Amino acid sequence: MHQLIFYRQLWLGWVVAALCVALATTSAIGQVRQLTGKVVDEREQPLPGATIRLSPMLLATQSDENGAFLFSALPAGAYTVQVSLVGYAPQSLSLAARTGSSHLLVRLKISAQELTNVVIEANPIALRKQEESLNLEVVGGAFLQRYRGGSLMQTLERLPGVKIIGIGSGQSKPLIRGLGFNRVVVVENGVKHEGQQWGADHGLEIDQFAAEQVEILKGAASFVYGSDAIGGAIEVKPAPVPAAHTAGGSVDLIGKSNNALYGTSANVFGRGQHWFANARATYQNYGDYRVPTDQIYVYDFAVRLHNNQLRNTAGRETGLHLHTGYVGEQLRSVLYLSYVGSRSGFFANAHGLEPRRVDTDLHDASSRDILLPRQQVSHLKLINRSQYQLPGTPHRLEAELGYQHNFRQEFSQYVNHGYMPPVYPSDLPIPQDLERAFDKHVYAGNLRAYLRWGRHALTAGVNSEVQDNRINGWSFLVPAFRQQAVGAFAYDKFQLNDHTLLHGAVRYDHAHLHITPYTDWFPSATPTSNGALTERLVRAEALTRTFNSVVWSAGINYNLGQWELKGNVGKSFRVPIAKELAANGVNYHYFSYERGDPALDPEQSYQLDVSLGWKQDKWSVQLSPFFNYFPNYIYLNPTPEHDYFYGAGNQVFQYAQSRVRRYGGEVQLRYQLLPTLRTELLAEYLRATQLSGAKRGFTLPFSPPASALLNLTWSPRLSGELSGSYFAVDYRRTAAQPNIVPPERKTLGYQLFHVQAGTRLTLGQQPLLLSLQVQNLLNTRYLNHTSFYRLIGLPEAGRNVILTLNLPFTITPATHEKN
Repeated sequence: MHQLIFYRQLWLGWVVAALCVALATTSAIGQVRQLTGKVVDEREQPLPGATIRLSPMLLATQSDENGAFLFSALPAGAYTVQVSLVGYAPQSLSLAARTGSSHLLVRLKISAQELTNVVIEANPIALRKQEESLNLEVVGGAFLQRYRGGSLMQTLERLPGVKIIGIGSGQSKPLIRGLGFNRVVVVENGVKHEGQQWGADHGLEIDQFAAEQVEILKGAASFVYGSDAIGGAIEVKPAPVPAAHTAGGSVDLIGKSNNALYGTSANVFGRGQHWFANARATYQNYGDYRVPTDQIYVYDFAVRLHNNQLRNTAGRETGLHLHTGYVGEQLRSVLYLSYVGSRSGFFANAHGLEPRRVDTDLHDASSRDILLPRQQVSHLKLINRSQYQLPGTPHRLEAELGYQHNFRQEFSQYVNHGYMPPVYPSDLPIPQDLERAFDKHVYAGNLRAYLRWGRHALTAGVNSEVQDNRINGWSFLVPAFRQQAVGAFAYDKFQLNDHTLLHGAVRYDHAHLHITPYTDWFPSATPTSNGALTERLVRAEALTRTFNSVVWSAGINYNLGQWELKGNVGKSFRVPIAKELAANGVNYHYFSYERGDPALDPEQSYQLDVSLGWKQDKWSVQLSPFFNYFPNYIYLNPTPEHDYFYGAGNQVFQYAQSRVRRYGGEVQLRYQLLPTLRTELLAEYLRATQLSGAKRGFTLPFSPPASALLNLTWSPRLSGELSGSYFAVDYRRTAAQPNIVPPERKTLGYQLFHVQAGTRLTLGQQPLLLSLQVQNLLNTRYLNHTSFYRLIGLPEAGRNVILTLNLPFTITPATHEKN
């Protein structure tokens, strides 16, 4: 019955969205005003790829291979046409649109000013930020190449307000302003990435070499992305569609000294007039990573580290990608097929409940072997993204259909605890070394309509998703479940005047969650009034929950000359996940027993964001404070109970809810000291306090301490084979974190130095981009408060030299001729 209701609501949502588009389209077709134009250079040669923006209607397009562009269905009025293209001086033209058609011929002159990398990269980013009321960070390929870390999330950690929960060399998940796990949405190719985000030891299965641009949205983003975007969103965008009649590719090489990593990623693409294909293959191989200590303590047991290496933290990673599709004047449809797989070990002395039983001689014989305990993860995605420009109107439709299969296995030696049999049963249909397995299938569909008339730019859409997650293994923590969700939203941007843009959004969501019951495969003895009763205990009862929510958002952008002001206030929500509702088992990574609460309510969050920016020729300053209030934040609360059925007397942690207040902000300051020397300061602060519940007055887990990063970059003006060279030093100062919630431990402050250098070489006609990083230059021993391993006092990785090489190549160059 619930499934019938769900699909009926899903069908009605799609029908309503389609009717809205049809009505708006019918209304607009009666307008016959249109603006055509052509962008050329001083020699009258067409310029493809120029950006043309039409104000105040918030319309934008790009010139095609012939330099032509088109705006349709324009109401009468005065407009400003802005035309820009990298390497050319921008132009701004005034236009009065009347009945009929208008045509513009725009000539761009080559810019005589030598632009720095910052200016070239900032132009599209600045325009994107001016249209977004939330705090937004956008980084492109140059940033990702320069700061490439062990994973994509580790690369983004340099940005203020972004941290990671890391485990080992390649596994990490993001924190935005101290919120992570299922409170941050990661979107790849237009579809929400769904893996096993709830585990601190579970990384994101995303190939960092396949990312061309990343947008980080900080704040209450549920009105666009639905549940889980309560803390923000990270959108990973692929390489753009190649220009017509081109073919080429690139080869990336990477090496790291700390864990002897070597890897490569090769890409090749080609396009005719309308059809294109883009393929990429990635492989990385790494050994155990090193830390600046030779001994740690686990359960007060001293663990010696051979050659300062964390035994059994080696791994292998593979990525395969294929993008192919059709690009026409009105229709664009792209199919994305990707596979990301990894096989890596867990630090042998910090997994399970028996650190004394580790065979150190076996593990220390090789730094590249992957023994037990280990994990194996594969993630398959099949996504179609389509866009249709309605003829004769400025409106368009966009849709995504996606399928994901996330298969995660955790392998470990069988060790009996509590009432588990001392010898593994030979007739049990579960492999003896399979501790846990999670098999998730996800089906998603999104539909959006972009409707523009007058000063309004309305986006209306429907999102739907079905998750089916099954489990296996001899250990139990989270039951199997099936979750269905559908949401509809409307988001309007209104251009009040040339300087002010207003935002308003509303969204409704419906979610249905069914949890499958689970019973132990072995009997336990439970005390009763008639003596001990031996039976197989029910660990998870059958549970069905339905959730409904309405969220909203309102914002403003005010841009006047050198000043930029934006503000946003909104409500977000998050549906409780299966772990929070029905967990009932030992978490061998945290040496704790976790228990869910089936009566939890959906999280609600109210957040105020403000951003004030000021720019001059040499200066730029941005202040971004925020205030956040949760009336019912879900957290894992330690209790006085201890478990003896499944562990060695582990403390029981129970999921609970409390009121929480959070506030903080980020500061970004840039100053051009000399034409070739600039400095940058990035700082962040966060304070979280529980206002009710058993931990009233305490903070939240994984609350990052205040930190600041000071950068100095020298970009000498070299010509010839060393153009584009840079030398940079980062100094990061992180404060101590005395505000904790037990069983967390306080962490001390620390200082780190990082060095970067890079250049662009030309070998004959072949360009080559070379980047060098030295992370933790002084091999400092420190504890990162958001690290997975800091609970056992394990410091972060020591000095690491990273060398990356990018070799782009062209097979068929672009031409302006149309076949």
